[in-house]
Amino acid sequence: MDEVKNLTAKQAREKLGVKQVELGKIFEQAKTDDGQYDFSKVTCLGDKVKGGVAVAEKVKALNDEADALAQHAETIEGAEKAALEHADREKAAPRQFKFPGGKGNYPSERERIKSLGEMVAEEKSYQEWAAKGAGGGIAFSYDDVWASDALAKGAAYNTLGSKALLETGSGYASESIRLPGFTEAVSRPIQLLDIIPMFRTGQAALPYMEETLRTHAAAETAEGGAYAESSFAFTERTSPVQKITDSVPVTDEQLEDVPMMEGYINSRLTFGLRQRLDGQCLVGNGTAPNLRGLANLVGIQTQAKGADPVPDAFFKAMTKIRVTGRAVPTHHVMHPEDWQDIRLLRTADGIYIWGSPSEAGPERLWGLPVVQQDAQAAGTGYTGSFQPAWVSLFERKGVDILIGFVGTQFTEGKRTVRGDTRFALVFFRPAAFCEVTGI
Repeated sequence: MDEVKNLTAKQAREKLGVKQVELGKIFEQAKTDDGQYDFSKVTCLGDKVKGGVAVAEKVKALNDEADALAQHAETIEGAEKAALEHADREKAAPRQFKFPGGKGNYPSERERIKSLGEMVAEEKSYQEWAAKGAGGGIAFSYDDVWASDALAKGAAYNTLGSKALLETGSGYASESIRLPGFTEAVSRPIQLLDIIPMFRTGQAALPYMEETLRTHAAAETAEGGAYAESSFAFTERTSPVQKITDSVPVTDEQLEDVPMMEGYINSRLTFGLRQRLDGQCLVGNGTAPNLRGLANLVGIQTQAKGADPVPDAFFKAMTKIRVTGRAVPTHHVMHPEDWQDIRLLRTADGIYIWGSPSEAGPERLWGLPVVQQDAQAAGTGYTGSFQPAWVSLFERKGVDILIGFVGTQFTEGKRTVRGDTRFALVFFRPAAFCEVTGI
């Protein structure tokens, strides 16, 4: 059986098929009218194997070989299945912009994943280029880097002040009296991306089939009666992959300061790309090069607040998702001011419904987490089933970093550092989401 051990699963299955056909012919010839087997009747094995005993021995040998081939194929297929499941878990395990794990439960960031800045700073070609005065342009491409990991690393805030200003080797004299860090400009935080499942794609557009009609007709049927007949209809949809870009101008001196480049790329480009993507997932209008976000989703359900209290409107939206959308709602999305109004609700005698002001209180409504977003103005909220079956964000490639001249920068001693990445947002079942208006 040593030769079996060297077979692939496909080869083992092919050999197993041959054995099965051979055994089938033997059993077909040996079968008697009363359902028994008379192996002395078998002639398909040729003149060398005749008689009941010889044929039975041959049958046993063939059966043992078939068993060995089947067990071998199952073992290899089990290992291959485990590999595929591992890959699927790596992709499907929510790849929101999280910080990848490292050693232990609380790894240092440098144990987790290298940032774009670190990768650029460690490029030998970049170091040589910077040492020679940073003349001309230079380009890098990191196609094997997950955009989500790179952008997540950028959210770690290893910024200009914390990375470069404290290093005397970067050209800053130790005698300088300067407080560490700096006050960053006010920026909208990332809010929606953490609940949207993320996957990778190698296509320029995501064609998919939407089930636009499903009529169930399953019914009890009497013996001999005609079968019930259901009907289904599908429509091909396409979600194009769109590019999101950002760039920052830098001086020659900054380019020559290699450690400073790391903080510059992390705290500027990556956050800008990530923040824009976050907003597009909610308010993108779907007109190229925009993604089509939740607010402009065609086929989304609607629930008006009307005279209802705001919590009631969201509960009715949950019901619509269950009854019409045939999905299980997982999250609410609303503006912080709208959540404020809910959080401050009180009974007639002044008791806060969502908990005492001395407590943080649960950011949940009807048992579901509340995601606060301000990419869209207050007054409109959403409830949805944010599961891979109904919505997914696909990234087309890793992050490209390019450095070069723009316009008159050559004579000004400047360069432009630019970054881009590409995504497609697909809502497979719009009815699994509901817009709550007038809150």
